[in-house]
Parts: sequence; structure tokens; C-alpha cells
Amino acid sequence: MNFLNVSKVHHTYFSKEAATEALQDINLSINKGEFVSFIGPSGCGKTTLLSIIAGLFQPTLGTVKIEGQDVFENDDLSIGYMLQQDYLFPWKTIEENITLGLKLLKKENHSIASKLLKDVGLPPVEKKYPRELSGGMRQRVALARTLAVNPKILLLDEPFSALDYQSKLKLEDLVSEMLKEYNKTAILVTHDLGEAIAMSDRIFLFSPRPGRLYKTFEVPEEIRNLTPFEARGHSSYSSLFQLIWKELESLEQ
Repeated sequence: MNFLNVSKVHHTYFSKEAATEALQDINLSINKGEFVSFIGPSGCGKTTLLSIIAGLFQPTLGTVKIEGQDVFENDDLSIGYMLQQDYLFPWKTIEENITLGLKLLKKENHSIASKLLKDVGLPPVEKKYPRELSGGMRQRVALARTLAVNPKILLLDEPFSALDYQSKLKLEDLVSEMLKEYNKTAILVTHDLGEAIAMSDRIFLFSPRPGRLYKTFEVPEEIRNLTPFEARGHSSYSSLFQLIWKELESLEQ
């Protein structure tokens, strides 16, 4: 059985003036430990679908299940969500930010902050405050906080887009390494095609609103076996980039 199943998902936003169809008949499945990306033109419903998978709201029609369990209103499923902004609480120390989810789950563990900080390549900064760290360091803390609750799946909504290019490349490598080490399943929403190719096992391309699953691309094994930074220099990377780029252009015409 697949780890995650999205079946016949439609979603429409309703207002007093109009009904706007965001997603139409989305069917896809993801295997345990797989890293996939959602790409497509702006407004194609990528983040809407990610929010539905997170269980933040129900689709108008259809189901989303992780290991056979519905995600909506399911307190037994731990789902990690990492956003473009780190959303660390400025009045809390780094340790308090990392262990916040554990406190909410009543599974407080003071030693886990130090271990995760080491895992994400940060020095002992437990007693510091977010304002004392750079943007890249804060995103590393956000990753540590996400992993602290041992989520079933990580949902990444453009988590590197606010960083400078050097920090972005370093974080791509770090996230890829950590997810493999922790054997985590992940979905990345991104507008950066190169990032999607460098990090993913598969790429789902969505058509313009209402968003539909247009094509799925398998990333060659020789790319998947490399770090994201190394992958960008592989010959297969360039050919896949050109292939998907042409499909993206055809959708936007």
C-alpha cells in the first residue's frame, strides 16, 4: 500500500461574489521515504493541495490518506510543515522554539534540542534568541523544530526562497541529507525548477487553474544519488530541466 494517497480531490473556494475552482480531480500517490515536488504556473493550486494534505481543511470532494488514515482532524498523525518564513517565536530561546511541539504533545525532552542542532549543523545556540541568528541559521532551527516531533511526513512550502543563493544551496543539501537520514517522506512546493530536479525523486507538474495533475516526471537515479549541489552539474540535470521547462512554457501560453 502507498504511504500517501490523494484520491479524486476537488476544491472550490466560495465567497459572496463567486465560486473559484482551485483543484480538479487530483489523483496521486507517494511512497514512504520518497521526496516529491509540486511545480506549475502561479495560481495552479499547489499550496492549496499542500494545505489539504496537511489536514488544515477538507477538500470540497475527495480524500487524502496517510497509511490508510484520513488526514483531516486526525490528531494521531504528526505532519511537519516548513514555510518560507521560519516563524520562530522571538521571545523564546532556540531550545524553547525547538521543543515547543513536544511540549504541546506533552513529550518534553530537553536533550533533543542539542542533538537536533548538531544534526542540522549548528553550534550550541540553545540559549540564544532568534534575533541573534542569521536567516540561514534560523531556517536550520525551523528544520530542527519540524523534525523534533518525528512527523510522518514533511511538507515544505518554498522554505528556501527568502534566503540568499549561497544559503539556499547549503540548506537544500542539508534538508536532503537529513530527510534521507531520518527516512522521511517529503513534499516540496517550489517555483524553482532547478531546485525541484536537484532534490526530488519525482516531480508533479500542475496545469493552470483549476489545477490538474498534468504530467509526472521521474528524476533519473544518477541524479537522485547525488547531493542537490552536485546534481546541478550532472549532464542528465540539464536535459531534464529543458524537457520540463518546455512543458511549463506550453502551459503558460
